[in-house]
Amino acid sequence: MRHLRRLGSQLSIPIPRDENGYIGRECPECEGYFKITPGTGLTGENLPCHCPYCGHTSSQDQFFTKAQVEFAKSVAINKITGAVLKDLKSLEFNHRPKGPFGIGFSMKVKGRPQPVRHYSELELEEEVVCDQCTLRYTVYGTFAYCPDCRQHNSLQILEKNLAVAQKQLDLAESVDADLSALLISDALENCVSAFDGFGREACRIFSSKANDTAKATAISFQNLAGAQKNVLAQFRVDITSALSPTEWEFACRCFQKRHLLAHKMGIVDEAYLKATNDVRSNIGRKVSIRKEEVIELIVHICTLGSHLKFELEDLQ
Repeated sequence: MRHLRRLGSQLSIPIPRDENGYIGRECPECEGYFKITPGTGLTGENLPCHCPYCGHTSSQDQFFTKAQVEFAKSVAINKITGAVLKDLKSLEFNHRPKGPFGIGFSMKVKGRPQPVRHYSELELEEEVVCDQCTLRYTVYGTFAYCPDCRQHNSLQILEKNLAVAQKQLDLAESVDADLSALLISDALENCVSAFDGFGREACRIFSSKANDTAKATAISFQNLAGAQKNVLAQFRVDITSALSPTEWEFACRCFQKRHLLAHKMGIVDEAYLKATNDVRSNIGRKVSIRKEEVIELIVHICTLGSHLKFELEDLQ
């Protein structure tokens, strides 16, 4: 069995990358699917892998996908059956009959190696380059733990979305007045939505530290003053301490302007004046939103986001 013996007692089967250099991974705990780019991120031996969805940590060999396992099995069987067929082929013979009443003997080997079960990696939604360890990975959704260093990307995604809002403001300078006003208003709404998504995710991943897990995961950040009260009640963290009183009042007013844009077509009502004491606005008129306001809000949201994340991380 010369060919079979050449295979040895172990087979090394490389897992192919997709067209963008990614290799699929699957969490053994939640079965969440994600992809990583080998060669990026942390370097070293016996490094663990972290699920970007549930945070489960285990050795790298526990994160093979079901399709990869079936592929590896089929490759191994293909090599073994191919070697066996070659060895059997070498035993073929054909003894022709001799004489008028002779009997001939022959042996022919037929068959093919077991076919390989090829597969394709799935397409995912969000591509991330970890700002902590530089791992390149993709996930479903947006927010995730880094599979290498377990750094959560919530603050990174917030900053990414705020950068998009800044690009909208830059574009507003080169278009006509109507489109410029629309871009500025849209940038304000995107800033608030980005912070709301970030805040909800931050509270979710640290909900085990809250007084009430269910209430912590339900905190909305579209109303900044309301979010401050709820975060303080659940986590004993006061996000107002990240800003001066004037800056906090300004940020709350911007969030209230976003509320008018989303629910009142931008028309000032009595509830807005009561919440903001904005002496420059009148009931029944459109709320004023300047580019400089949104630029300042971006700075304050970055500060609030960093403060909230680091304060929640430090909780015992």
